[in-house]
Amino acid sequence: MTRSLDIVFIGLSLSSSWGNGHATTYRALIKGLRQDGHRVLFLERDVPWYASQRDLASPDFCDLAYYGDIDPMIDLHRDRLRRADAVIVGSYVPEGVALIDKLDKLEPKGLCFYDIDTPVTLAKLDRGEEEYLALRQIPIFDAYFSFSGGEVLTRLEKRYGARKAVALYCSVDETRYANTGEPACWDLGYLGTYSPDRQPTLDRLLLEPARRLPSMRFVVAGPQYPAEIDWPANVERIEHLAPADHASFYTRQRFTLNVTRSDMIAAGWSPSVRLFEAAACGTAVVSDFWRGLDELLPAGEALLVAQGPADVVAVLTELADADRIAIAAAARRRVLSGHTGAARAAELAQTLSKLPANRAYERISA
Repeated sequence: MTRSLDIVFIGLSLSSSWGNGHATTYRALIKGLRQDGHRVLFLERDVPWYASQRDLASPDFCDLAYYGDIDPMIDLHRDRLRRADAVIVGSYVPEGVALIDKLDKLEPKGLCFYDIDTPVTLAKLDRGEEEYLALRQIPIFDAYFSFSGGEVLTRLEKRYGARKAVALYCSVDETRYANTGEPACWDLGYLGTYSPDRQPTLDRLLLEPARRLPSMRFVVAGPQYPAEIDWPANVERIEHLAPADHASFYTRQRFTLNVTRSDMIAAGWSPSVRLFEAAACGTAVVSDFWRGLDELLPAGEALLVAQGPADVVAVLTELADADRIAIAAAARRRVLSGHTGAARAAELAQTLSKLPANRAYERISA
């Protein structure tokens, strides 16, 4: 175990999981840090969208503070930001570029970036879009923690100038994600916010199989789906599920579908948090394929890969229950042994504990 650390996160959201996967990722990670004796302050921009949909307004595993404008927030927390062992800014933080510049001038002991959207971030930067991170800022971070591993880490260092690129995959809170014992009521389900680049895969791997198997039951949970989508009659829609309901949702499926965004497929080594959550609940996963998937959950052993609707139909109609249960159990073992919030917290703390004690700052222009 590393020494006790004082860490400040400035992230998209911890309080609300509505329409984002960041909140559950931060929650599992920070709970793991707390269990290991580390101290955490999470700073969240107080925006109406999340303020009206908070499902964890007062966490018991860290300090959570909301802020409006950047300058008053930095003034209020200046001492904590400067004395913390690390200040970690997350992706998609509002006014992220300005925030990073101001934090750099503050000269914290360690300044890091946690990219929960690495392939999307790099695609944006390649197009000249600097929504929450500027290309010029990547070299200033003591560590660039990436949701993607594999070849992406080399790209971050060689092409984008990251000092130290480290994989910090998503994780699952094993105390909240476990089989509830409820009987299955859906044959195949999917949990995820609507995304235009994921929708064709969802159409191919869930909606079309539903049309071909009218006697089976399907479900799609998540917000922001356009009204014009033609849902088959045997596909149930759930607008939003709070994290407290996820375990029950996964347990009540025979199989769950994992769909990956196109930028993440192109990058590879980019597992979704839903992949680990479903596996922790003992639900067999059907997934699209991307490089690095076999290193996490080997196809045929710990999950099933589908390329088209015929593959899904075959899984739903031909795979024996004993085989489905064995695949789900293998995935659960792998996830609980290496992809929990506690495991990620240990990885993060180990990296932070090895950061240079006296950072030589390379000033960036404001």
